Amino acid sequence: MACCHHYFEPTEGGDNAFSVDASSITFGRGCLAEAGTVARALGIGRIAVMTDKALRGQPFFEKVEKALTAAGVDVAVYDEVKVEPTDESFQAATRFAAESKADGFLSLGGGSVIDTVKAASLYATYPADFLTYVNAPIGEGRAVPGPLKPHIACPTTSGTGSECTGIAVFDLLAMKAKTGIVSRALRPDRALVDPDVTASLPANVVAASGFDVLSHALESYTAQAYTKRKAPGDANLRPMSQGANPWSDLGCREALRLLGIYFARAVADADDAEAREQVMWAATLAGIAFGNAGVHAPHGMAYSVAGLVRDFQPDGYPDAEPLIPHGMSVIVNAPSVFRFTAPACPDRHLEASGWLGADLRGAGEGDAGEVLSSQIVALMRQTGMPNGLSGVGYEETDLAPLTEGAYPQRRLLDNAPREISRDRLTDLYRDALAYW
Repeated sequence: MACCHHYFEPTEGGDNAFSVDASSITFGRGCLAEAGTVARALGIGRIAVMTDKALRGQPFFEKVEKALTAAGVDVAVYDEVKVEPTDESFQAATRFAAESKADGFLSLGGGSVIDTVKAASLYATYPADFLTYVNAPIGEGRAVPGPLKPHIACPTTSGTGSECTGIAVFDLLAMKAKTGIVSRALRPDRALVDPDVTASLPANVVAASGFDVLSHALESYTAQAYTKRKAPGDANLRPMSQGANPWSDLGCREALRLLGIYFARAVADADDAEAREQVMWAATLAGIAFGNAGVHAPHGMAYSVAGLVRDFQPDGYPDAEPLIPHGMSVIVNAPSVFRFTAPACPDRHLEASGWLGADLRGAGEGDAGEVLSSQIVALMRQTGMPNGLSGVGYEETDLAPLTEGAYPQRRLLDNAPREISRDRLTDLYRDALAYW
C-alpha cells in the first residue's frame, strides 16, 4: 500500500518547506572506544562525564574513561544522574557542570542521562531561573541565548533517541507532571551509538525502551503534515516539531519495519545480538525522525502518567522509589490514541500496522485504527507490558488529574492529526485503562 500522495498537499497559510536537522552519528559495535578521538576533534581538553551509579560499574564506562585518558583528555565524573530526572536533579547536575570547569560533556546512559547533560550544559552556560527555558505555558519558553559546549552522547539503551534531538524531558515536582526544554542548541554535537552496551539490559528494560522507539516512529509518521502547520513569519522560528515530512517518513518506515522483525526477539533473548543491534539502529532512526517531525498524544499523555505514579515498581529498574519508565508510560496510551487518530490518515495507520507484523488481508481504511491498536496490544502482551493504565496503578478516579497534568502539553497534543480537547483527552485516558 503506497503512502497517501496528498498528505503533504499545500494548505492555505501552511508552511511550504521543512527543515532537516541531525546530529553527527557514529554507529557500530565497539565505537565507544572512539570517545577520546572525538573529544579531541571537538577541542575538549577537560570533559565532564555524566552517568549514574549503576552504569559506572559497567565495563563500557571503563572503556570510555580509558579512551578519553589515552587521548590526553582530563576527566571529571558525575554519577548522580537520576533515572527519570526531575527539576531538582537537573539543578544538582548543573552545579556540578559549573564547578567542573569542563570544556565539554559526555553523557553515558539512557535518555535520562543524555537529557540531564543537555540541561546542565544549558544552565551552567546561561544561568537563569529554572523555568526560564522550560516549555510554555508551564515555563517562559525563552530561547537559548547561544551555543553550548560540545556534547558527546553515548546511549546505553535502545530507546529514547535523545542523542539525536534537542529535547530534554524531566519531572516538574511541583506539578507532578513531565515537561521539557526544546531547542536546536541542545542537540548533541556527536553521538556514539554502540549496540554492545545493550547486551546486559534486562528484558523489561529492552521492552519499555523499545516501545518508546515504536511510538516515536508511529507518532512521527501519523503527526499532522508540516504543510498544515502555520508558516512561521521568520524561517529561523520554524519549530523542530514541524509535523510529518518526507525526511522524517524515511526513518519512521525503516524503524517500524525493523521493529516488526526484531523487537520481540530482542526482548526474549539477551544473546540475540543481531536483534538487539537492529533495535538499537531502529532507535537511532526513529530519534532522527521525531527530532524533525515531533511526536504527539501518546507522549503528551505519558507526562502525567509518569508524574503521578504512586507505588508502581517495574522489574529490571532500581527499586528505591516508585517509577513508570518512560517508554511504558507512553505505550499504555498508544492503542487508545491510534484508534482515535486513524480517521485522519488511515492509510498511514494501515501501513504502520503491516510493518509491525499485522495481517492486512481484507482490512480497509475503516479498520485502520483497530488493526493498528490490536497489533500494538499484541506486542505489549508478548513482551510483558502492563495492561494499560490500570496495569500501572490508575483507575477511573484518576482520569481528572491525568487530564490536568497532560492538557498543558500543547506542543505535543497539537501535533496530532486530529484536534484533542480537554474532554477528548479524558476519553483517551478512559479508553486506555485496560485493553485485555
